[in-house]
Amino acid sequence: MNPLEKTEQLAAVQFWAGCLLRDGYCIIPGLHVPETIAAIERDLSPVFEATPFGQGGFYGIRTKRFGSLLRRSRHVAELVEDSLIIGIAQEILGSACDRIQLNVAQAIEIHPGALTQLPHRDHDMWQGAKGSHEYLINVMWPITPFTQDNGATQIYPESHGAAGMAREGFDSPVVAECPPGSAILFLGSTLHGAGGNVTGEVRRAIVTGYSLGWLKPYENPWLAYPPAIARSFSPTLAALVGYAQHRPNLGNYEGQCPSILLRDDIPEHLAAIDALRPDQIELVEHYLAKQVAGNDRPWLEGVGLGSGR
Repeated sequence: MNPLEKTEQLAAVQFWAGCLLRDGYCIIPGLHVPETIAAIERDLSPVFEATPFGQGGFYGIRTKRFGSLLRRSRHVAELVEDSLIIGIAQEILGSACDRIQLNVAQAIEIHPGALTQLPHRDHDMWQGAKGSHEYLINVMWPITPFTQDNGATQIYPESHGAAGMAREGFDSPVVAECPPGSAILFLGSTLHGAGGNVTGEVRRAIVTGYSLGWLKPYENPWLAYPPAIARSFSPTLAALVGYAQHRPNLGNYEGQCPSILLRDDIPEHLAAIDALRPDQIELVEHYLAKQVAGNDRPWLEGVGLGSGR
């Protein structure tokens, strides 16, 4: 990416992140060409047909859902790794974590007769205190056109953040009508839900979500993408699905970055390696230096941050 492209990308990230922080959602038109979405639908159609309907009023008894999309269609990686989406997620979530992670990659098919889903906030899957920062960002990618009648996502503007969560009532939701190739983004604190489907056709979509890297993700990434699968991923994608540590030392394998499991030559025995933030490294060095004559620090030789790169 040349300097001009970087400048344009940064401007786009800041614009759409600003829309998200102001309204709680945004719709980016034409982010991917319809051919990419059509290729994903071809790959996923047999899985949609084979998947049973959900059970329970929240998932919906007239709705089908399944995950592990990155191993079901190679084209899904284009959506997950989209540079604008990643930039927006990092812009909003980056102040509260060392790295972001893929929280979910799920396909959803809403059938005729499906009722409107209970309005909810996705960050409620975690029981931590809310309002000081966002926990996640979701991206809905229509596979079929989203309309008011076929179950397009319904979003409540300005229902996000501490102020939005403190409100007691909301006006009618915005119906996120848009064609395939568009991206519907909303914050984890934004009230939303799937609409009811009163047509005779199904509504298909993919939802990809990004959360703070220190949270337990919605979809278990190591079961969805074990090392034998993740070895084929790009380094960025592998890190997003969990083959990376979140400093300090969170999510390690035998004290090292779990990306070591993607190598062909995995040692039988591994040395634990610090993976610390710069401020923590400085604290450790200062504390240990006081114990060594002349501030000689040989114990730091050869010690890395455990990034696995």
